[in-house]
Amino acid sequence: MTKDPYKILGVSRTATGDEIRKTYRQKAKQLHPDLHPDDEQKAAEFKEVSAAFEILGDESKRSQYDRGEIDADGNPSVLRGHGFDGTGRSRNSFQGDPFEDILSGMFGGGRRRPGPRRGADLRYRVEISFEDAVLGAKRDMTMADGRRLTVSIPAGIETGKTLRLKSQGQPSAFGGPPGDALLEIVVRESSTWVREGADLRMSLGVPLQVMLLGGSVDAPTPSGQITLKVPPGSNTGSTLRLRGKGIQSMPRPGHLYVRLEAFIDDVNDPTLREWAKQTKT
Repeated sequence: MTKDPYKILGVSRTATGDEIRKTYRQKAKQLHPDLHPDDEQKAAEFKEVSAAFEILGDESKRSQYDRGEIDADGNPSVLRGHGFDGTGRSRNSFQGDPFEDILSGMFGGGRRRPGPRRGADLRYRVEISFEDAVLGAKRDMTMADGRRLTVSIPAGIETGKTLRLKSQGQPSAFGGPPGDALLEIVVRESSTWVREGADLRMSLGVPLQVMLLGGSVDAPTPSGQITLKVPPGSNTGSTLRLRGKGIQSMPRPGHLYVRLEAFIDDVNDPTLREWAKQTKT
């Protein structure tokens, strides 16, 4: 009997794409050759499952298979039967394969086996912190088949960008190279910093006394706390630039711009109240 990718994966013909992908990942993880290095039967089953997913995991190929246009290996299907070649002669009177002329027209010659085909790409959605997007990082990731990889996140990456991991996708069932893993990046928003190109902006509350007389305050940056010197006579809205504390992209990092906002430490301070009364008059 002709092999049926639905039966190989163990899904119904009405299964959704998500159900097919979930079932494939479970089976691929159970049968992966890395887990059964000397088991030829498991290797053959893994190859069959991967081949079935190559058809059913692709909406276009799945539709073609359901319509009978391709077989379980992805090859064009030719219905065998009785008929005529257009000259009134039965094809069955020919020697050899009665469909050799059709195949020759389709493929430029006799029946050919398909060459090695690349495995399918696998897509993942990866959420990273704002700090990782600013500084760059290395993070461990678990792939669909259970393997763990260390992924390098480049500084400056933005939401919607895609990282491509070569040869980390679905293995080929036809002797070709594996596909790639495509990581779609989502950067979490920060409650402290706002990104503007390669630069960052933030607001920082500073005690009124420090704004008037000058002094030092702690300021958060994506790489950690620093001590920020506030010049005397500063006012709300004054902006200080921290060179090289923005996006750490090459060849030159961005800057961090800090907007100062004055606040009163103790609104009940009698000295401050007396000063306010004097300035009012």
